[in-house]
Amino acid sequence: MSPSRVAASRLAQQGSDLIVPAGGQRTQTKSGPVILADEIKNPAMEKLELVRKWSLNTYKCTRQIISEKLGRGSRTVDLELEAQIDILRDNKKKYENILRLAQTLSTQLFQMVHTQRQLGDAFADLSLKSLELHEEFGYNADTQKLLAKNGETLLGAINFFIASVNTLVNKTIEDTLITVKQYESARIEYDAYRTDLEELNLGPRDANTLPKIEQSQHLFQAHKEKYDKMRNDVSIKLKFLEENKVKVLHNQLVLFHNAIASYFAGNQKQLEQTLKQFHIKLKTPGVDAPSWLEEQ
Repeated sequence: MSPSRVAASRLAQQGSDLIVPAGGQRTQTKSGPVILADEIKNPAMEKLELVRKWSLNTYKCTRQIISEKLGRGSRTVDLELEAQIDILRDNKKKYENILRLAQTLSTQLFQMVHTQRQLGDAFADLSLKSLELHEEFGYNADTQKLLAKNGETLLGAINFFIASVNTLVNKTIEDTLITVKQYESARIEYDAYRTDLEELNLGPRDANTLPKIEQSQHLFQAHKEKYDKMRNDVSIKLKFLEENKVKVLHNQLVLFHNAIASYFAGNQKQLEQTLKQFHIKLKTPGVDAPSWLEEQ
């Protein structure tokens, strides 16, 4: 076989082993059929693109915040919704103050009950050892022990009140405020991209600016949908929160009032009945809580 035919045969064999990727480049392999390979994505380039988008979004939002603070930029305002949010934040501060005061009252009452119990034990001991003052020490011991018992009952009611208000303030209300923060971030993003689109629409329209306007319109629409969704979520959460708050606080305020009034009126029976009404069980000192199997 002549050298030219050998070269042609080799070229034909090499041609049957080419891989054609989606991008159109050709890579040579040792053997095998023709394969169409997908374009391989570079993870580093993907991360770089994500960082670029995040940086651009952060820049736009920061510029919007600064413009609003300087009074140069406009902001979207839902007067009714923002009034409800302001009331919620103000109420949360007031509820937190009530919670702190109730915790202080609980601590002071606990110390008083502990002192009364010790005083009752001291009177009882002296009643046994002082025959001439047996009765006087005895009824003082009974009085202090009764006060300590009623104090423990009141303490159970106050602690139940504290636990319920704490759940309302630091879980239920806080969860709603987290959604509010997300809504406020969505509002800033929406206004930032709205401002960008307005600035582009005020400029010239040519082959260079039309693609930018179209892209800006697409981004604006996406952030508008996000803003509308978050605004709706906040409205729904505020509505359910108000209903739950009224129900919880109504029960807890009735409990707190009835327990305090019964305690200072010396009405032990009414005080115990108040705890039964709200299904409050007092922990007996020195007795462990039943296990899960025992409860079953």
